[in-house]
Amino acid sequence: MSTTATPIKKEVPTITAAETKKRVENHKKAATHLEAAADHHLDAAKHCEAGNHDKACASTLKAHGHVAHAAEAHKEDLKSHAAVN
Repeated sequence: MSTTATPIKKEVPTITAAETKKRVENHKKAATHLEAAADHHLDAAKHCEAGNHDKACASTLKAHGHVAHAAEAHKEDLKSHAAVN
């Protein structure tokens, strides 16, 4: 006598158009802030090389702010994925 397991079908979650739009906006928002952060870090490096440490500090703080905004968008995206899965 052989026993075969019956596969369990996993329900595929339905993602609405509104949810997809929200996810796309979160990805774009995170990317935009990360690009801005990278630009500010490059500016900080240039200022640092030139000996303008006050300007380097200001650019670094701007970069940090953009990273924080990107992290928030990323967090929102993770929430939407966790809600579905």
